[in-house]
Amino acid sequence: MSYVEWAESQLAEIELLSSMFPSQDELDFSDPLAVALLRRFVDGSASSVEGPPTSRPQFEIKQKMQSADVIVSCAYPSEYPSVLPEITVRCGDLNRSQQSQLHSDLGVFLRENCLGEVCVLSAVDWLKDHLHLYAPASTLTAPAHHHIYNKTKRKNILEWSKELGLSGFSMPGKPGVVCVEGPQAACEDFWARLKALTWKKIMIRHREDVPLGGRGEEEEDGGRAQTLDSLRKFGGFEEAMFDPHGNRGNHMDLGQLYHFLDERGLGDVFRMYFGIEGR
Repeated sequence: MSYVEWAESQLAEIELLSSMFPSQDELDFSDPLAVALLRRFVDGSASSVEGPPTSRPQFEIKQKMQSADVIVSCAYPSEYPSVLPEITVRCGDLNRSQQSQLHSDLGVFLRENCLGEVCVLSAVDWLKDHLHLYAPASTLTAPAHHHIYNKTKRKNILEWSKELGLSGFSMPGKPGVVCVEGPQAACEDFWARLKALTWKKIMIRHREDVPLGGRGEEEEDGGRAQTLDSLRKFGGFEEAMFDPHGNRGNHMDLGQLYHFLDERGLGDVFRMYFGIEGR
């Protein structure tokens, strides 16, 4: 490819990105003049003596992925897309090791699938699909003493869990219990929304944060690294009812709740909730 063809590909991708991320809060060019010079070169308004522009388009794409704030920084080499762009990903939910593994795996993906083609959108899509493999997983259990009766609250709990990609369950009635598992940032977002509702009393009774390994990373004992999906105890999120009884039909059978948890390897959580052994 010639410099003109490289520049044409770069400009076409920039225009596509600008249409997909129209707000500066989503797509921010650090040097708009570099884009203007690139366009001038492609349009042929630059003299042949000038040659291709020496300045390189650089920009940031800012997205919320699985409730985590992610910034994708990109710089175009002159020969892009015949060579890969310089892409850096920043996510406050990842530690240094997780971030390093993510960069390594993203680089492998781009080299194997995108060399010779514009690839920034492919990188963003890959991150959306794979970020959960690197972010810590959390389990939060929040008993809502006194109760969960309100239909709006129950609807919010179901909708928020689906929106944030969380699994777990909620038990309405008295006592009320909510348990969610998923990416750490998503669990914390869910908790912030939940506690902002009006409650007589609500608290996190148990929380567990588990570090995850990147794709292909091996555990020290030679086994496969843990992934978020391998750690999940629930297949999705549901509102669970356990033989409702009482005058208002709002008291649940705690024995059935214990067996529900124990079947998922969470029998010990029952004691954390209620301070008694399940049976």
